[in-house]
Amino acid sequence: MGIKRYRPITPTLRFKTSSLFEEITTAKPERSLLQSLSKTGGRNNRGRVVSRHRGGGHKRHYRLIDFKRNKIGIEARVATIEYDPNRSARIALLFYRDGEKRYILAPLGLQVGDRVVSGPGSPISVGTTLPLREIPLGSEIHNIELHKGKGGQMVRGAGTAAQLLAKEGNYAHIRLPSGEVRLIHLDCSATLGQVGNVDHEAIILGKAGRSRWLGRRPHTRGVAMNPVDHPMGGGEGKSSGGRHPSSPSGLLAKGKKTRKKKLSDRYIVKKRGKKR
Repeated sequence: MGIKRYRPITPTLRFKTSSLFEEITTAKPERSLLQSLSKTGGRNNRGRVVSRHRGGGHKRHYRLIDFKRNKIGIEARVATIEYDPNRSARIALLFYRDGEKRYILAPLGLQVGDRVVSGPGSPISVGTTLPLREIPLGSEIHNIELHKGKGGQMVRGAGTAAQLLAKEGNYAHIRLPSGEVRLIHLDCSATLGQVGNVDHEAIILGKAGRSRWLGRRPHTRGVAMNPVDHPMGGGEGKSSGGRHPSSPSGLLAKGKKTRKKKLSDRYIVKKRGKKR
């Protein structure tokens, strides 16, 4: 891991940074774990745009990631650490003793040749997946299940980690990267360690074209539009729109709470802190 900076021989390169990819051990993915991935351009099954500012981008294959880690008690060797174009984290290719190959999220500190295992009774080490009831208090964890056997759904981004704070009854108190403290059943599993590629947040794209390679189209400000196109559009000169910041559909933003009440709210012990 590390950040590469460029000599500013062009305006684009003055602030541009990129990853050194030092931890990557191969550029060729495992073919048996690849799947075709078609683009939607932000459109639904009726062809209508439901997510704006998407489209284009480089072609990709999807890497099948094992979020369930359900090869119980079978030891695996880390064969490679690879780049995944579909996520910010790096992925690790595991060779299991029975001959099967699987990709997992590569935690910080996992190296080629290391041994990992999953399931109850597994040793406490980075990359091991265990039920929450067997993980020591204070441990950093990622790839956390919300429902037993469904696979990890939370804390999967580069550099993220949650912390196991307490165990009370059948539930564990987990502090998520957002600061929220949530109850999760002790039978749900999680992987020990912090997700790797921690320098991802320091990467600066540097130019619009690099954003287009990722499939992101330009974002036009609402105040620059006409009233027919956006609630904040219109006005003479550089007007602020005269309305509370909102989406094109009129949904209020920047301070207005938009989260609906959910059944899972009962498991939130402490809500996440406000952004400064």
